[in-house]
Amino acid sequence: MLTFDELQRPIAAEMKAFEPHFREAMRSKVALLDRVMHYIVKRKGKQMRPMFTLLSARQFGPVQESAFVAASLIELLHTATLVHDDVVDDANMRRGFFSINALWKNKIAVLVGDYLLSRGLLLAIDKGEFELLRIVSHAVREMSEGELLQLEKTRGLNFSEEVYFDIIRKKTASLIAACCASGASAAGRSADEVERMRQFGEFTGIAFQIKDDLFDYGSGQDTGKPTGLDIKEKKLTLPLIHALRNVDARDRRWMVDVVKNKNEDDTAVSRLVQKVTAVGGIAHANQRMLEYRDKALNVLHTFEKNDARDALEGLVHLTVERKK
Repeated sequence: MLTFDELQRPIAAEMKAFEPHFREAMRSKVALLDRVMHYIVKRKGKQMRPMFTLLSARQFGPVQESAFVAASLIELLHTATLVHDDVVDDANMRRGFFSINALWKNKIAVLVGDYLLSRGLLLAIDKGEFELLRIVSHAVREMSEGELLQLEKTRGLNFSEEVYFDIIRKKTASLIAACCASGASAAGRSADEVERMRQFGEFTGIAFQIKDDLFDYGSGQDTGKPTGLDIKEKKLTLPLIHALRNVDARDRRWMVDVVKNKNEDDTAVSRLVQKVTAVGGIAHANQRMLEYRDKALNVLHTFEKNDARDALEGLVHLTVERKK
């Protein structure tokens, strides 16, 4: 499996050129905001979403200015959602560093998230990129609906796989889908090609989320994520949903009780993890993840083979084979 750095090679120059685009998009004349923006830029992650965007554009030819606008717009949106998520979750850490709300408190964090979102919208408008704005605004709506749908359904701990996939398609996959669609759109491709790239991103995003679900059960090495954390947070993941639907009524009552009332009890959570594994929850989730991996690759292979397409294929494999 190629490393993340190796997968960046087809767009190494573009990723370097993206940095000043993104910094400029975040700039503010308000001193406090500028300090917060500087903190965010210095502690950025792997920038996987700009990478998906630029590779999606690069597979169709040289990367144009529109692709940098698309990548900046998506990264501004993504950063805004992370800042707001940390406020909602009362999280003090993000990628090993203090979160914005931990350093500057909730009110400033919420306003910073709003500012980032507005900067993204204005960037698209100022550049006349209205189709990119449409694609990304659709993703914002989907992400919000996904979060609210999850909050609504989690209370009963009884939703189906169909509802689960609807939630993760909206909540997680929609943004990766927007990356790939906006990259193709920025390259001037047809509506059919843009839609196929959107589907590729959606299938990849779903596989990505299922992999995250599996990490909660210790699948993989050095995941950096404590086993049972999702259970402790009362989140219904695919392995647990499958297990709840494949046990008898007595076991189901016990499992629901652990999630609802004993999620802080490490012994009870560990026993629940073992039960989920024993009734095939891990195997089932892994199978579904590989199904979506293959769906993504099948769509990707409808495009001409080149180094950028190969890198996108590598990102799909990295999504399902990563260790953390």
